[in-house]
Formats: sequence, structure tokens, C-alpha cells
Amino acid sequence: MTSGPVGLTRRSRSRRIIAVGGGKGGIGKSMVSANLGVALAQAGHKVLLVDADLGGANLHTCLGVGPPESTLSDFLRRGKANLEEVMVATGVPGLSLIAGAQDSLDAANLKYAQKQKLLRTLLAQTADYLILDLGAGTSFNTLDFFLLADHGLLVVLPEPTSVENAYRFVKAAFFRKLQQVESQYGIQDLVEGALSTREGGLRTLHDVVAQVRRKAPSDAERLERELASFRVRLVVNQARTDADAKVGAAMVAAWKKFFGIDMDDLGALRYDDEAWRAVRKRRPVLIERPDSPVSLGLQRIASRLLSLDGPSSESAIP
Repeated sequence: MTSGPVGLTRRSRSRRIIAVGGGKGGIGKSMVSANLGVALAQAGHKVLLVDADLGGANLHTCLGVGPPESTLSDFLRRGKANLEEVMVATGVPGLSLIAGAQDSLDAANLKYAQKQKLLRTLLAQTADYLILDLGAGTSFNTLDFFLLADHGLLVVLPEPTSVENAYRFVKAAFFRKLQQVESQYGIQDLVEGALSTREGGLRTLHDVVAQVRRKAPSDAERLERELASFRVRLVVNQARTDADAKVGAAMVAAWKKFFGIDMDDLGALRYDDEAWRAVRKRRPVLIERPDSPVSLGLQRIASRLLSLDGPSSESAIP
């Protein structure tokens, strides 16, 4: 078995999907995705990284992989029979990559049938971990991939604009979730009204459930359980101060207060010059400088994700 960071030892488990999103570009989503993939693979897990940023794919660069000959475009548009035909090695044992589309101006605008094909195929993969590096923003494609995941990670910088965009992303994802189940619970009018109002008109989880309960109490219980599974996990990147590192906890508290939904703070990654040096070298920082502060933070986040998937005496990093 490949040795890895302390606390990330392999154990028997089912496949999990991790989606890494963000409200804006340039916040480090691809860096987080690539290095989480490295951390889990170094621990002995079979990991598949998918560059699902269909409009600006660059995950291969973070891993030091040259421009791939085959990408998602070949699978979606050019008749490749399965994803295995477009997978490439990364040089890290146990870690494979599917590069995003780079040659089509409309790559980000998947047709419904193409998206369904990709979602079905992703769900059928046998990797221990499937990590989706998503595009920035709140397009339906991005939100649907985020909602597909067992763990939806939202990367945020400790800056007002990034925090604001992160809240917009979470609200958009929540209402996209409601759209997916609205006909089942008869809440089409509620969802339409919430989406059409400006700031201040958004309903909370409790408002939605209360309306359904007035019509059908048993449906309300099922809806409450379903929406409770919507639980975003925050990663604060480039924290320079102790106050920066506490931004995640503040966001969790605010989201719970105003929208009645739980959110998890997975921790902060300290600002570290080694991170951008590694990016310039086209090397994952976990490989280039595994002892750096940002690498240790990434290892802790990987360990926390493992602990969420099940108890293990070896899943926590001191």
C-alpha cells in the first residue's frame, strides 16, 4: 500500500463523490481539488479527478500533466464509449484525471442529454473517491454537479466579495435543490415566488416545510429529511490572520440563523508562498512541499472528510 500522510490510512468503504465549487474564479478551487486528490491517493485510495470546469479547464496544469489528447469533449461529443478512454495518469499512484474540454466555445453549455449521460457515467465509477472540480458561478450545470456530490465543498477567500459570492452560491444551490423536488411535494408556487423576489424575499427551510405540512404532514417529514441532507462544507483559503481563519465559523453561524440550514466549517488553509510557488512549477504543493503549512491544512481537511464517511481510529490528524 502507498504510504500517505498520518491519519489518512485506507479502510473498507463505498465510493464517495466530492464536488469543489465556488462563487467566483481565482479562489483556489483547482488547487484544493488537485491536492485533496493527492492526499487521498497517497493514503491508498483510488481517486478519480474530473475537471468539470467546462468553460475554463486547467486542473491538468495543477498536476503537472501536459495538454491531454482526450478530454470530456471526446466522451460527450465524439463517440468515446466510456470514461476510461479519456482518463490519463497523473504520476501519483492511484490518482487518475479526466481533463475538461478545451476546444469548444460552447463546452460549458451542455445539452440536457449530455449532462444526464455524464451524471449517469460518473455515478457508475468504481473509484473510492470521485472529485469534481467545478466551474465558478451558479449555472445549472455547476449546481447540478454540486448537488450530485456526497460532500459539496465551497471554497471561499476571507474577503467581503468572496464571502458575498459564496452566500449567493449556497442560496442558488439550495433553490436548485428545491426545483428538483418541487413537483413531488407540490411547492412549485413557493419556489417560483422565492426565485423571483429580490434580497429579503427568500424563504428558509422551515418556511418551506411549514407550507408543505399544512397540506400533507407525511410529505413534510420526508421533505425535511431530504433538505436536511443539503449541507455545504466550507474551506477558507489563503487565511492570513486568526480573524481570517474564523471566517468559516462566522459564515456557518450566519447561514444557520437566517436560513435554518446547517453548514460545516472544514477549516482554513493559511496563506503560504509555497502554494503559489508549487502552482508556478505545475506541481501539487503536497508533493512539492508536504511539510508546508498549506499542505498540513489540506491533509487535515482530507482527514475530516474521511471521518465524515465513517468512524475510524486512524482518520484524524493531530
